[in-house]
Amino acid sequence: MNDVKGLFNETKIVEIEISYKPIVKQSQLPQILQPVDAYNILRQLWDKDKIDFIEQFKVMLLNRNSRVLGICAISTGSSAGTIADPKIIFSVAIRGNASGIIIAHNHPSGSLKPSENDYGLTERIKQCGRLLDVMVKDSIIITSEGYYSFAEEGAL
Repeated sequence: MNDVKGLFNETKIVEIEISYKPIVKQSQLPQILQPVDAYNILRQLWDKDKIDFIEQFKVMLLNRNSRVLGICAISTGSSAGTIADPKIIFSVAIRGNASGIIIAHNHPSGSLKPSENDYGLTERIKQCGRLLDVMVKDSIIITSEGYYSFAEEGAL
């Protein structure tokens, strides 16, 4: 225990660095001013062959000015559901230096009505965000014909 420096040399512990290397200027990133803006971006990037077939869950990372830093696919499931692990969602948000997130998933059934699971998961993710100071700005359900925004409907 007296030779801590020797211990590090023997076990070859690596130094971990955090870096952030944007490829475009912040002013050039799309900005989310209302839920339809997020829906339009998500809809363009959603796999058109899967939106009516299997459920997927994605997270949109936002900076403090609600500009889109990126979108990450979190999970792909079956026609009846998918798993959205908050640990994965927030590890992506933190690594992406996001101040806020919008979570989104599709309903292959075409229904825009949130399930009890949708409400529960949204609340759980919102609580995690509070602890990590990453604001959950919206939870969006998308289909090939429209969207449901928890924020727009006052359900967030």
